[in-house]
Amino acid sequence: MNKPAEMQYGVVSRAECEGMSGLEILRAMIDRRFPAPPITRTMAFDLRQVEEGYALFAGQPSFDFYNPLGTVHGGWLATLLDSALGCAVQTTLNPGESYTTLEFKVNCTRPVFDTTGELLCEGKTVHRGKRTATAEATLKDSDGRLYAHASETCMLFPATT
Repeated sequence: MNKPAEMQYGVVSRAECEGMSGLEILRAMIDRRFPAPPITRTMAFDLRQVEEGYALFAGQPSFDFYNPLGTVHGGWLATLLDSALGCAVQTTLNPGESYTTLEFKVNCTRPVFDTTGELLCEGKTVHRGKRTATAEATLKDSDGRLYAHASETCMLFPATT
């Protein structure tokens, strides 16, 4: 059995992904042909699965992310949700297209602790237009308990020639 390549972190240049769709780029990250973004190392989460209009991340909350109240900071949850939302939209991009988050909203439904265990974050594209796209995401534990949900609007940029 082949051991998966060690995770590398970095930023993929435009030249490296020229001619690739957003879905192909993300699959190359999962397959470790492209490096994972450094934020995934810093925030202890990773991209696990992508399909057209869908992205699944897994995150491990830890004491390192605690706020003064003794729970995982809401910013950690928001970062994980924003990643799943944005990547769900990225899976719909044609070669050369790009996007940025225009607006997003998070609802936290229960506190997260370092003992909560791995959380799964599923993002799904709701609408893909010419100039904007919208997505929704949930953050749940292995028993399906909801910890947060979010929605996002992304601005789309056409391929440049």
